[in-house]
Amino acid sequence: MKFDIAIIGGGPAGYTAAERAGANGLKAVLFEKKAIGGVCLNEGCIPTKTLLYSAKILDSIKTASKYGISAESPSFDLSKIMSRKDKTVKMLTGGVKMTVNSYGVTIVEKEAVIEGESGGLIRIACDGEKYEVKYLLVCTGSDTVIPPIPGLSEVSYWTSREALEIKELPKTLVIIGGGVIGMEFASFFNSLGVEVTVIEMLDEILGGMDKELSAMLRAEYAKRGIKFMLNTKVVSLDGSTGENGETQVRVNYENAEGTGFSVAEKLLMSVGRRPVTKGFGLENLNPEKTERGNIRVDGQMRTSVTGVYACGDLTGFSLLAHTAVREAEVAVHAVLGKKDCMSYRAIPGVVYTNPEIAGVGDTEEALQKKGIPYRTVKLPMAYSGRFVAENEGVNGICKLLLAEDDTVLGAHVLGNPASEIITLAGMAVELKLTAAEWKKIVFPHPTVGEIFKEAL
Repeated sequence: MKFDIAIIGGGPAGYTAAERAGANGLKAVLFEKKAIGGVCLNEGCIPTKTLLYSAKILDSIKTASKYGISAESPSFDLSKIMSRKDKTVKMLTGGVKMTVNSYGVTIVEKEAVIEGESGGLIRIACDGEKYEVKYLLVCTGSDTVIPPIPGLSEVSYWTSREALEIKELPKTLVIIGGGVIGMEFASFFNSLGVEVTVIEMLDEILGGMDKELSAMLRAEYAKRGIKFMLNTKVVSLDGSTGENGETQVRVNYENAEGTGFSVAEKLLMSVGRRPVTKGFGLENLNPEKTERGNIRVDGQMRTSVTGVYACGDLTGFSLLAHTAVREAEVAVHAVLGKKDCMSYRAIPGVVYTNPEIAGVGDTEEALQKKGIPYRTVKLPMAYSGRFVAENEGVNGICKLLLAEDDTVLGAHVLGNPASEIITLAGMAVELKLTAAEWKKIVFPHPTVGEIFKEAL
């Protein structure tokens, strides 16, 4: 079985690379051991956003009276919410598979193992078949980190995977980890009436996002009843029995105030994800790794092994689907001899809570750490007429970070729809526009994106 290129992993990086390779005339084979679409389409980005949209609709109905609309006693059907999520995932994964097939790519839904390299060809074994390829693109994604907390193996807990397959809601939920995944699930369950507690080791939720905006989002969710415990370390877990004989999880913690515990019906572990580097024979090629154990790549996504490329979570730059897609494009261009280079200057980060929070470029904290001088421009989202029209009694903030010569270094937004407008700022950051240059762009009126124009 001889191919020009093999791709291991069918997530956003893998299926994008397969499509681009096939579209450019390369004979390509794509290996995926679980499901085409990877974590993103099957148990990450798409299913969580589908659930969050249902929750957002419910939130909107609850506040409909602010807009002169009467909608008494809103309710929800969890089984229908989950069924719609499954239907959405099935439709999108089916679409990806159809698109990849349309470019003549061979899809093998089995586990592939790299056997080694000889004579300029890389050998791969899969389901009793042997494959030889000139180029290999490794896109194996990431797994949920399960921290070594004493007692964890003795209690029942969810990861994001199990939280996406629930049949009934718990009355109480403790979430360990206040990062993006933790906060999105906190938002979903809070909207559906679950009593949520978030325990975070750091001094603020959403590490890596703008700290000021993260604190504002936390304050908003605290008003809605979510309990936050920052600077708090979980030291052990054990089971307990509730007043009605139900099984509960007791989370024992310590912080500056001493020790304590929180009891809940369910526990969600969301402390992060780590790249998958083992279990598929990568050690037989032995590519160079970074100090953190990620695969080291250059600007064209090439590893230290000739003909071998790595994209997505495996590189450790950014465990985000949109980063993986761009990396895959760069890698295939390198294989084809087309001039291209990966840039991480303007990778957007989004948290799909309600309200959304999004940022691109540097944060204030990152600039301070680098010692780069900057100035901050901040405006309430109320400066956008469209935002005011659609967000009664709600506010947010837009923050721009400018260099000494007024080059745009970063932009951060709290308020809906931050996820949709952040690309405007991303282009300014990537193209190194100054405030004066960006300001010349004509923004349509009225739009929420005009908030950038107002800030400029």
